[in-house]
Amino acid sequence: MIVRVNELTKSFDDVIALKGISFEVREGSLFSYLGTNGAGKSTTINILTTLLRKTSGNASVGGYDVDKQPDNVRNLIGVVFQESVLDKLLTVRENLKIRASLYGLSGSKLNTAVDRAIKLTDINEFANRPYKKLSGGMRRRCDIARALLHEPKLLFLDEPTTGLDPKTRKDIWNMIRELRETTGMTVFLTTHYMEEAAESDDIVVIGRGEIKAQGTPLELKTKYCTDLIKLTLKSGEYIERKIPTTVDALPIIDEYREDIFNVEIINGTMDDVFLSLTEAGENDVD
Repeated sequence: MIVRVNELTKSFDDVIALKGISFEVREGSLFSYLGTNGAGKSTTINILTTLLRKTSGNASVGGYDVDKQPDNVRNLIGVVFQESVLDKLLTVRENLKIRASLYGLSGSKLNTAVDRAIKLTDINEFANRPYKKLSGGMRRRCDIARALLHEPKLLFLDEPTTGLDPKTRKDIWNMIRELRETTGMTVFLTTHYMEEAAESDDIVVIGRGEIKAQGTPLELKTKYCTDLIKLTLKSGEYIERKIPTTVDALPIIDEYREDIFNVEIINGTMDDVFLSLTEAGENDVD
């Protein structure tokens, strides 16, 4: 396990943002951490990335305690924040060189790291253009390139596709898939797009500082949502029934087999899981 969290708590004065949460992230996996605004997602990420000290409990990354060994943790991780930290007036390559120097790289090693990050994120076409002149999707690729300069084992993506159009979101995710296949890195994702979370190996859903559910997408969909079968009969009659699984549609189809004009089976989605596990209006501390 590359991330281990056990009974982690965080308090801000009289507000308890995290209430003893526990979970693990498998090395090489795509892990999604879901919750509404105020659920505690950002607090958790800030602790795991050493930006915030925990109140109690244990949290480690790559076997290193996030509070006691922060430098070791930082060497293992890359972080793509919701807001970019790159200079808008500099070119992409200039930005990357400055960031690489902050990791202690210089000379040929620095240039090699920058060239590698540019290649991995396929941004060579606009690497010499000012960051401010790039589209949202181009900027996101550059933000990810910045996080890859020191070849991290774990990449935190905090809502990486928010505000992007569907095609650009798809392109970003194709890039992330290729990155994982090429490097074998672990990706820790927060997102508001449930179709992105559906591709995860493991998911944790958090609400009001507590873990509401965790498991694979299939396990969560099986437990927290249902499928739906819709039948249109030759007579024009319309029948709609909720079913636990797709297989449970078979006896219903058999029952009406001779009279069926059309059949539609709608599978439960991660949207259904998310809505069943979270409450609207959570607004504690994120």
